[in-house]
Amino acid sequence: MNTATQGLIIINTGHGKGKTTAAFGQALRAAGQGLKVCIIQFIKGQSKTGEVLACASAFPEQIELHLAGTGFTWQQDMETVKKAALAGWQLAREKILSDTYDLIVLDELTYLIGFDLVSEEEVISLCREKPKRLHLLITGRDASQELIEYADLVTEMQAIKHPFQRGVKARKGIEF
Repeated sequence: MNTATQGLIIINTGHGKGKTTAAFGQALRAAGQGLKVCIIQFIKGQSKTGEVLACASAFPEQIELHLAGTGFTWQQDMETVKKAALAGWQLAREKILSDTYDLIVLDELTYLIGFDLVSEEEVISLCREKPKRLHLLITGRDASQELIEYADLVTEMQAIKHPFQRGVKARKGIEF
């Protein structure tokens, strides 16, 4: 296959702010170029964040968005989190293998691996099975070394300073 038409595996990882923000920027760039995009958010809850609202209004025909998470996982029964995560993973498999999209964003997928809800091997296997032209963007903290090695493009967001460290709460339009 021509490398210009070969889909990339992209990872945004690290403990700094901006993994999801960068992924949504990539989704907007793709949609702006006429590509079909699917975004699945695995951890974030059902609240309408700014990025969700913007995508829904700006590109309703090109960006399909699914909120598969239940919110702050540390505040919930793990069985509830697991059930939602596995349903999201099944949805991701279906969307990836459908060969309908040009870019699929799996936001916070690395947490499913970290919580032992989905194995690293399953994720890499699905990356191998994906349509060759499909770009797959995975976000989340602590991407595994094997996943990083398999990817084509990896960016690590590093926290240097954040207002949360001074007790400043998340603000509409900045953190959500």
